[in-house]
Amino acid sequence: MEFEDLEEKGLLVKANANFKQIRNFLARSKKDLGTARKNMNIDDEWAYAIAYNAMLRAARALLMALGYRPKGKDQHKTLVLIAERALGNRYRELTRDFDRMRRKRHEFIYEPNQPIPKHESEAALASAESFIEEIAGYIEGINPQKTIKT
Repeated sequence: MEFEDLEEKGLLVKANANFKQIRNFLARSKKDLGTARKNMNIDDEWAYAIAYNAMLRAARALLMALGYRPKGKDQHKTLVLIAERALGNRYRELTRDFDRMRRKRHEFIYEPNQPIPKHESEAALASAESFIEEIAGYIEGINPQKTIKT
């Protein structure tokens, strides 16, 4: 899969895939997801932000597995775009959820008067779990070492 257009825009640079680091990102994304679940009883809005962060780490692992790293500004947007392209139409709803969560999390962080309803936080956890599992499976399919399971 080529991302020459994103390279030309200065959003990506080629990098060697480091599967140890990729495994670490995936493991941390799963840990973040567990933390988000535990936080639902404490602060469901912050749980939403943590679930988004879990997806972000998984998307970063995906990009690294594809032989790139993000560069410059708008790295979160770039990771959404990479996930859309790599996972394709079959997982379009998940990548749309990722992008929606990116925007809502941004509002939550920078516009604190924008609440996140509990039902959206619950849906975010479900989306994050599916997203992370799909990315882990995708990476396992392209990993020559076949040791991605965390």
